[in-house]
Amino acid sequence: MIRLPILHQSQIFLLQEDYPQILDTSVKCREKECISLLKKCKAMVGLKQVHGQMLKLGLFYDSFCVSNLLANCALSDWGNMDYASLIFSQIDDPGTFEFNTMIRGHTKDKDFEKALNLFVEMLERENSPDNFTYPTVFKNSLINMYGKRREIGDCCAVFERMEQKSVASWSALVAAHANLGMWWDCLEIFGAMMGEGSWRAEESILVSVICACTHLGALDLGKSLHGYLMRNLSGLNVIVETCLIDMYMKCGSIERGLSLFNKMKSKNQLSYSVMISGLAIHGNGHEALGLFSEMLKQGIEPDDVVYLGVLSACRHAGLVEKGLELFKRMRLEHLIQPTIQHYGCILDLLGRAAMFDKAISLIEEMPMAPNDVVWRSLLSAARVHSNLEVGEEVCRKLMQLGSDNAGDYIIMSNMYAQAEKWTDAANTRAKVADRGLDQTAGLSLVEVKRKVHKFVSQDKSSCNWEEIYEMIHQMEWQLKFEGYKPDTSEVLHNIDEEEKLERLRYHSQKLAIAYALLHTPETTTIRIVRNVRMCRDTHTYTKFISVIYNRLIVVRERNRFHHFKDGTCSCRDYW
Repeated sequence: MIRLPILHQSQIFLLQEDYPQILDTSVKCREKECISLLKKCKAMVGLKQVHGQMLKLGLFYDSFCVSNLLANCALSDWGNMDYASLIFSQIDDPGTFEFNTMIRGHTKDKDFEKALNLFVEMLERENSPDNFTYPTVFKNSLINMYGKRREIGDCCAVFERMEQKSVASWSALVAAHANLGMWWDCLEIFGAMMGEGSWRAEESILVSVICACTHLGALDLGKSLHGYLMRNLSGLNVIVETCLIDMYMKCGSIERGLSLFNKMKSKNQLSYSVMISGLAIHGNGHEALGLFSEMLKQGIEPDDVVYLGVLSACRHAGLVEKGLELFKRMRLEHLIQPTIQHYGCILDLLGRAAMFDKAISLIEEMPMAPNDVVWRSLLSAARVHSNLEVGEEVCRKLMQLGSDNAGDYIIMSNMYAQAEKWTDAANTRAKVADRGLDQTAGLSLVEVKRKVHKFVSQDKSSCNWEEIYEMIHQMEWQLKFEGYKPDTSEVLHNIDEEEKLERLRYHSQKLAIAYALLHTPETTTIRIVRNVRMCRDTHTYTKFISVIYNRLIVVRERNRFHHFKDGTCSCRDYW
């Protein structure tokens, strides 16, 4: 509904006694006249004229006339809820009908909180709710409101109690779960809705489900939803198209993302931002920078989010000089103040190039205090370049911040071991046990036949886990002939070597790969989504598998993609 500012019309709202009494015999005729005029209204201008006529004739205080006036103002497509609220406030004793009208109007306007507040006021005034007080649309507003308040249990309870569900009801429930990042639930709810066979999904619910596909890496389902949109809509708006591009890029399908982007009739800042960031996380730095130049030529101004994507592109592609140049341009030409995320990109870039002195100087110049993420990026760089001195200094900084990340200790322990400082390596590992630290539990998602399967290490929850484990043994047999040797250096637990090898053998990513090899055709790309950074052993393992089984394996972790093909990885072994 269109919301318009209310014009100051004090002469309209006058007291009843300012008008002469109208003879009873003429009241009904005048009522009919006003109702007839209301039915002809197609815009607010006409409604205001009828409102004025009612006041002149003394009919505003006639419950039948004012109820019709309120309903037309609140529920018409051209109506105005601000004006309707003003009319409602002039009613001395609004009844159930008037309250129902306002509740429906606010719900239609997606102002769910006002709708609920009116319902509470209705009860406080001792107006009895009727069947029209609880329309499906009001219940949808409750689902939306509970979703925004993160009260998902109440959200589901309202939905379950609805006798007559609608597409809007399902859409509100999916959106509520999407707002909380409950992506598995989004797909399950959508599946239940489509399983009933009597609903035609609307654009809003499809956008929420596409977002779920994006987060879970469900490319095949995302493609199906794209096809559904194309078949059932005459055209896609820029928001839906951008959402689809984001899905394709984050599900590892660069070609489809680029194709859709190039076909867009209208591109905006968000479209370019999504595409630049998408290319960046795949390591396609030069292509991302080319797109950034194109955006500037189109006269579209960048913001801090666009620049974050641009600097990430430089970071993943190792473009040090270009990254420093753009960091300077962001501040001086586009007058954008860098956030800690922008500084983090530059520091990671400098660390990648082993420019540690310059990185430390930049940290000292930062207008904000460095956080653990900033220091951890330098720790990773120190590990890659075997710079024990920098590693120790960074680790001290992390300890001062109160960081209790087990991964930091693992990196330092491995660096000590590499430098043959065995006592320091053992002491660092002992701190992990003494402080009761543990690594974040890793999980891997893989989509097979439009269904997303989740695996954790040592997983036996699948009904065909024995088949998967047998496949692991077959893969190991071939890996040995290719020269693969397990790397147990990043296994945290204080256990013997044989048990460490057992933990590596049934790693979540290896189980996901085994399942995909068993259940997909030989030429199919395997796409995996992980919640944590890949360890060195799994990275090496996957490179070997890509050669042995002649598969492209695309793995998405927290900050980037890895494309494994013919025994190499797109990250060039720096991640």
